[in-house]
Amino acid sequence: MEIHLWWLEMDLAAKEWLRENLEAETVPEHVLAAVRAAGGEVVGGTLTRREWAFIETQSEFVD
Repeated sequence: MEIHLWWLEMDLAAKEWLRENLEAETVPEHVLAAVRAAGGEVVGGTLTRREWAFIETQSEFVD
């Protein structure tokens, strides 16, 4: 599922962690669990380059 479809479903704490740790090679399990719960997929313990780009350029800080 594309990130723009599940991003709005994620909890704020997980969004903040992702914004503060852009392109992290490993993401804590509680954040990965929030991604999965919202409908996203995790490969190799992190997000795809495309998802990181969305978070950096298109995610809004007013959630």
